[in-house]
Amino acid sequence: MKEQLDIESRQALIQYRLQRAEETLEEAAILADAKHYNAAMNRLYYACYYAVVAALLRYGVNASTHSGVKTMFGLHLISKQRLSNEHGKTFNRLFEIRHSGDYDDFVYCDEDMVKEYTPKAQTLIFNIQQLFSPSLSK
Repeated sequence: MKEQLDIESRQALIQYRLQRAEETLEEAAILADAKHYNAAMNRLYYACYYAVVAALLRYGVNASTHSGVKTMFGLHLISKQRLSNEHGKTFNRLFEIRHSGDYDDFVYCDEDMVKEYTPKAQTLIFNIQQLFSPSLSK
């Protein structure tokens, strides 16, 4: 997504990404209930990823890879204190878990891991949604 988006297109993409974040959180819950913990952790990462991409777009930042999104998240949202360091740690850890689950052998996530990261992902997404509040001018 290297092209520059007009304001209308950028707003539509932001709304789409925020909606996908919410839907993907729901998918994670369904997978966790079915005891598919690796898949649930994957969906928690993607839920946060979609929200982070929306937040970056809000500040006019585009990244074309997952690593790029992670780096830009740190530079434009965490280091500028738009979001807390805790959110940065959550996203980085979910990134690592998702990457390992996709590319490494014998990776197993468990119920405790899903229970630990579900509220962290929900909080991260909620706080990203708050960046879009009209009262915020950062």
